[in-house]
Amino acid sequence: MKNKYFIDTDTASDDAVALLMALEWHDVEVLGISVVSGNMSVEQGSINARYTVELCKKDVPVYVGADAPLVKKREHADWFHGPDGMGNMNYPAPKLQETNEDFIEVLNNHINQHPDEITLVTLGPLTNVANFIKKYPDSFLKLKNIVIMGGASNTVGNVTPAAEYNIWCDPEAADIVFKSKHHDIAMVGWELCRGEANLTEEEMELAYSFKTEKADFTIDCNKHALDSSQNWLGDPGLGLPDPVAMA
Repeated sequence: MKNKYFIDTDTASDDAVALLMALEWHDVEVLGISVVSGNMSVEQGSINARYTVELCKKDVPVYVGADAPLVKKREHADWFHGPDGMGNMNYPAPKLQETNEDFIEVLNNHINQHPDEITLVTLGPLTNVANFIKKYPDSFLKLKNIVIMGGASNTVGNVTPAAEYNIWCDPEAADIVFKSKHHDIAMVGWELCRGEANLTEEEMELAYSFKTEKADFTIDCNKHALDSSQNWLGDPGLGLPDPVAMA
């Protein structure tokens, strides 16, 4: 039986690679993808998620969630990922349409049908998840587990000396999630996504050596992020926090 995943994302380049990983993994069934404001607007994040689903030739619904944090103003990261979030590669517009259903109701139905079987993976700010908890707190506790890319508990942050971007974008939402009393929340922090986790030049060339559309995509869509990472963070190689969390 495949592992059931529901993924919440603010789809930019590293999110797209993480989505590809889940969509292509043989023992994972992606039930749905919800988009939250973060790296990109929800409009652009939806486009990027739908393009990635199409690239993988999958039939997975994409839902649009919160277009702003609970309290703070929106703070996108297009300066890091590029205006389209995908390396300015001018990928074609996806033919796959957004699903107009409310992802909160859809996720609640999935949980009720499959209690203690669904893994929720979050790759962006936690606004969507907080909104779900506010409406269905008991259902949230029936998720199998939650994996969060976020936080900087043992390192300096990537947006302030103390804060990692996903948590910083919506700290009130993060507070709701971490106080939810779910027994299995794993936080994959910024400290796990740097240094040896970065792809080296040799590893990027290895990806290109496969000469497939998907392999090329994993590096090409991150070209703007690669430049930003090296010029701003001073990190060698290509950092991919969301794929680290997905792995």
